[in-house]
Amino acid sequence: MVGERIGVFVCHCGRNIAETVDVDWVVREISKHPFVIHAEHYKYMCSAPGQDLIRKAIKKKRLTAIVVAACSPSLHLETFRSVAESAGLNKYRVEIANIREQNSWVHEDREKATEKAIRITLSAIEKVLENKPLTPVRSKVVKRCLVLGGGIAGIQAALDVANAGYEVILVEKSPTIGGRMAQLAETFPTLDCAQCILTPKMSEVARHPNIKLLTLSEVVEVSGHVGSFKVKVRRRPRYVRVGLCNLCGECEKVCPVIVLDKDYDRELSIRRAIYIPFPQAVPSAYVVDPEHCRGVACSKCVEVCEQNAIDLYEEEEILEFEVGAIIVATGFDLLPKEIIGEYGYGRYEDVIDSLQFERLLSSTGPTGGEIRRPSDGRIPRRVAFVQCAGSRDTNYLPYCSGICCMYTAKHALLYKHLVPDGDAYVFYIDIRAPSKGYEEFIKRVQEEFGVKYVRGKVSKIYRDGDGLVVRAVDTITGEIFKEKFDMVVLALGVVPNTRQVAETLRIPTDENGFLQEVHPKLRPVESPIRGIFICGMA
Repeated sequence: MVGERIGVFVCHCGRNIAETVDVDWVVREISKHPFVIHAEHYKYMCSAPGQDLIRKAIKKKRLTAIVVAACSPSLHLETFRSVAESAGLNKYRVEIANIREQNSWVHEDREKATEKAIRITLSAIEKVLENKPLTPVRSKVVKRCLVLGGGIAGIQAALDVANAGYEVILVEKSPTIGGRMAQLAETFPTLDCAQCILTPKMSEVARHPNIKLLTLSEVVEVSGHVGSFKVKVRRRPRYVRVGLCNLCGECEKVCPVIVLDKDYDRELSIRRAIYIPFPQAVPSAYVVDPEHCRGVACSKCVEVCEQNAIDLYEEEEILEFEVGAIIVATGFDLLPKEIIGEYGYGRYEDVIDSLQFERLLSSTGPTGGEIRRPSDGRIPRRVAFVQCAGSRDTNYLPYCSGICCMYTAKHALLYKHLVPDGDAYVFYIDIRAPSKGYEEFIKRVQEEFGVKYVRGKVSKIYRDGDGLVVRAVDTITGEIFKEKFDMVVLALGVVPNTRQVAETLRIPTDENGFLQEVHPKLRPVESPIRGIFICGMA
């Protein structure tokens, strides 16, 4: 340590630090350290003038290492390392003392926060004294990307990377890509056909020379580092050879097993144990449901398949790949229906969730695009749409799910389009429609289509004869609202589908289970692990 010359630079971060921490006091105390040759503070160290201060001090004072007392190193460590490097100092002799997130933001007592800032900075000085000048190791980057999740976010990510000239391995746990968007009828606020947007992209994935598609697959192990990740993928058997299946449908006709379609039509229709998820599915081939198939004891599908495409003896396999980067786009689920007991979802057939309503709206859905009650097939003349069903509720999900206000407005509009003489009521806490054209869409639904908005949270839904009574308090009038409806549509809260992938990749999640980005504004698609990126609803 003999001959060390340390420079310390304390940032005000506007008021973020300086309002709680006495930066003058910090500089005075730090200057007493035997190896600190230079110490100063500035309003914004990350700004161009702040960086110039550091650069000039390194050269003028012949500093051998520096400490920047500022915000989290995940935010600006590389910024200050670049500054040091431009001034001729080895960038690994730079340390960040986090006196914002770990100090000023979590304390109010100015004197105690200042003392803590001094201790944190002194710790960083002791650390940087032990830092050795390093030279980065160079290695070959594997020019191949792994994309986890075959919904619209994963599809677009895969196409973007593949069109840039790189190989892509797209892994999807379902039998087909398409994700939640494949279940939608139309999209807000333009009312474009969801399938018209999605299916061309699905077809492009299927035929793209740079994309290898693995359905019925999940990543089970990841090791390595940015540029060279080693990945193990478990691929479950499809029992149908994709290249041989010609979609003749003979196998489906003879299959004796009939089950509810829980995935695509969300229990609103039935399917066989050998089925195609939906007409535009990619890969374009049938798949066997091993949970319900009777296997070789039946084999009726095998007997009628002239292509010899069905192999009921197919086994699971583990595939290994090396990739340079990973993109996680694993999407979302809806809050489990049985959780919100007071709304009767799961007890009353005509209380359905938003995705079930999408299937009723869709021309490829169980009713061919007609709005019909699941209980008796009648057209509902009065429909209640309940927003924040689980969202913004400390009993279930404390956060806003972000999309429900708009898709509920879309549902109400499409309902009125299909049933012009019907009544549509939307129950809401408040409306959150902040994006381009959203507010105008909401007003159009109210004024042009006559959808009635009731400001009040629904407290209970119960059966009365062949209808459903919705009870709420109108918080504008202060009156109790209690009326009968033919159908209720719940805008169930969105929950993350990330636990398994987050554990496998060792990437952090926030308090609600969604994948955690490095910074929501500055680095919104990066995970804290270099080379792993995140996108979409996940």
